[in-house]
Amino acid sequence: MSEAGSAIEAKAGKGAARRGPGNWWADCRLPAIRHEAHFGDRVVRCFVERARSFHDLFAATVAAHPDREALVCGSLRLDWRGLDERVARVAGGLAARGIEAGDRVALFVSNRPEFVIALFAIQRIGAIAVPIGAREQRDGLRWILGHCGARAVFHDAELAGRLPAAAELPMLALRVACPPPESPAGGAPQPDVPPEGAPQERPGEPSLAFSELETASPLREAAAVEEEAAAVILYTSGTTGRPKGAMLTHLNVVHSAAHFVTCMGIAAEDRSLLAVPASHVTGLIANIASFVAAGGALVVMPAFKAAEFLVLAARERISHTLMVPAMYNLALLQPDFGIHDLSAWRIGGYGGAPMPVATIDALAARLPGLTLLNAYGATETTSPTTMIPAGLTRDHADSVGVALPCADVIAVDDEGRELPPGEVGELWIAGPMVVRGYWNDEAATAREFTAGWWHSGDLGSVDADGFVRVFDRKKDMLNRGGYKIFSVEVENLIAAMPGVVEAAVVGRPCPVLGERVHAFVHATDPAVDAEAIRAFCAERLADYKVPETVTITAEPLPRNPNGKLLKRVLREKL
Repeated sequence: MSEAGSAIEAKAGKGAARRGPGNWWADCRLPAIRHEAHFGDRVVRCFVERARSFHDLFAATVAAHPDREALVCGSLRLDWRGLDERVARVAGGLAARGIEAGDRVALFVSNRPEFVIALFAIQRIGAIAVPIGAREQRDGLRWILGHCGARAVFHDAELAGRLPAAAELPMLALRVACPPPESPAGGAPQPDVPPEGAPQERPGEPSLAFSELETASPLREAAAVEEEAAAVILYTSGTTGRPKGAMLTHLNVVHSAAHFVTCMGIAAEDRSLLAVPASHVTGLIANIASFVAAGGALVVMPAFKAAEFLVLAARERISHTLMVPAMYNLALLQPDFGIHDLSAWRIGGYGGAPMPVATIDALAARLPGLTLLNAYGATETTSPTTMIPAGLTRDHADSVGVALPCADVIAVDDEGRELPPGEVGELWIAGPMVVRGYWNDEAATAREFTAGWWHSGDLGSVDADGFVRVFDRKKDMLNRGGYKIFSVEVENLIAAMPGVVEAAVVGRPCPVLGERVHAFVHATDPAVDAEAIRAFCAERLADYKVPETVTITAEPLPRNPNGKLLKRVLREKL
């Protein structure tokens, strides 16, 4: 076992449970930490020894591990030297077509090798990447591309028709079409066929083929950038109003990658399966940036399907994942789970929702070498803010972990005053991973940040040992006749029922009580019905928390690409 890999085991000792805040990561091989001033009004803890840009992370790994496998998708296999060559050619192609440092370049690209290649080509020329989820529709695309002033866009070839016309976005000078990816099993590219009856996309504007962009002379030297400059703009999911463009700086990305590598114990020999969207903060940081920093291999899965996931994880000797709990549960529910050799799988990160104890126990029974690690964060925190130290996941299944080495998390009241340990308030987060603000939106930046502390909108607590618990979004907490109900508590309980994959609890409007508890449940067992759920909850919860009405569905509940439940969509179904 490598030194980095052994760190994850070292943290599992029983004595760790008595450490207290600030000491949880003492066994990790952390770089030295010091306080530094950044972004004008912030003083944050930073790693002293660090790369100065996202590109520098990439360049360091190319220099250290040129012959080690870097990127796999279908039959494509690139080592770090080969990946660097393709990055250099795409960067040269962008520069030859007038794309310069500071320009915004959109990535309307699903999980395929071109996403990774283009991302680092953009970093090489000092431009700013703007990843956009492949589910975004024409109106949303028009707004995002216009708001960030994109000069170029990479897009899935089959999605060209969603792009706005040239007259709508005169700044958008270059469109680059990326070919469909191979299936996980290899073979011919798999086109994205619209469902029967779906509206057909209109023909798009002419696009340059990605392969043609690669014919340019390679750009070897990277542009100089400031570490406080934006490397990436990630637009929030936009659950309310227009999405906001969070500016992930080079400082943010470097620290988040270092947090994942050191606190998860990721090593150069590890292989990560990218099964969540690359265009969102989890895939971008937890998978891509972290494995660039570690020098490991990234195996790209175009879209998550549980049966294909198991085949691919076994074949590629996957050792690291970061997914939402429902994806782990769906894998466990596959009837052939036990025939796949998953012995290399040692790090199972998860976030977006708590993992039921039943799922934790099932994974432990089937994969004793797998360490589950809950991580909590957001786009505005460049993903990780807290993490469960190894070996403590089951005992602290209701917690999202403790603050990472350079992070600070506090619970505050409505006046912004820090609350005593264990009391519930809004979680505020600070550190070098917190973004500097929102692109071209000073009002939202002023509203959601206070002297570098980001207001998460999550209701939670921090106990005396530093464990953070997230109970609900402020806007999602139910009020039934004056009784406050944290939906997460009820959701976690229902998710623990046999045959249940996931659950979401929302308030059903009531003229008398204000709200009544309604549960949406994704179940695979026909025996799971409304009465069974209500009886299960009634034995374990206060009566006012028990769902009065239940909707059972055989389909997954709606989530954004970061794995968070879209309760707005569910409320519309009531």
